[in-house]
Amino acid sequence: MKKFYIVRHGETEYNRKGMVQGSGIDAPLNETGLQQAEAFYQKYKNMSFDKIYVSNLVRTEQSVQKFIDSGIPYESLADLREISWGIQEGVAFTLETSTVYQETAQKWAEGDLSARIDGGETPGEVAERQQRAFDYILSKPDEEEQIILICIHGRAIRILLCWMLNYPLSMMDNFPHKNLGLYVVNHAGNQYSIEVFNEVGHLKSID
Repeated sequence: MKKFYIVRHGETEYNRKGMVQGSGIDAPLNETGLQQAEAFYQKYKNMSFDKIYVSNLVRTEQSVQKFIDSGIPYESLADLREISWGIQEGVAFTLETSTVYQETAQKWAEGDLSARIDGGETPGEVAERQQRAFDYILSKPDEEEQIILICIHGRAIRILLCWMLNYPLSMMDNFPHKNLGLYVVNHAGNQYSIEVFNEVGHLKSID
């Protein structure tokens, strides 16, 4: 069995300002994000992680940097990056500017998974590349990588958990996420199961 500790990256200035981020914006963590990363590290620094995987966006690597610095081997996989929001990236979440974003997300929730923002990805396209990444991760020898830390992105986590649990992607909003919030997912045979659901207790001192 493999156990995946899956966390969202820490806060960036785009998060703080309420702006669409996506895969096209490679923003670093802000001061709060660094504090969240430290809080997560202090809580889980004694966990015997065998490997770390992050996306190819800097905010994910920064969020688990202390684990990397402790000597745990890691890889950056482009297929784990956030969904592309196309022309909405860098746009503020307001009624005037994010209408297309909100309408597209609503279409997904209603089952229209072919909807996309201009220049962006569909949930199915994200799921396809995530599955490619996990095929790679799961191809590693079990004895070498049993407890794995993965740091990715908010919408990416929602999509990831849907296909892992064989839920329709239209149900992705049933999986809340918070910066440095944790899901623990077990994998045995061909089955995934959630052990820990959006754990944020380690962040209480920062809220």
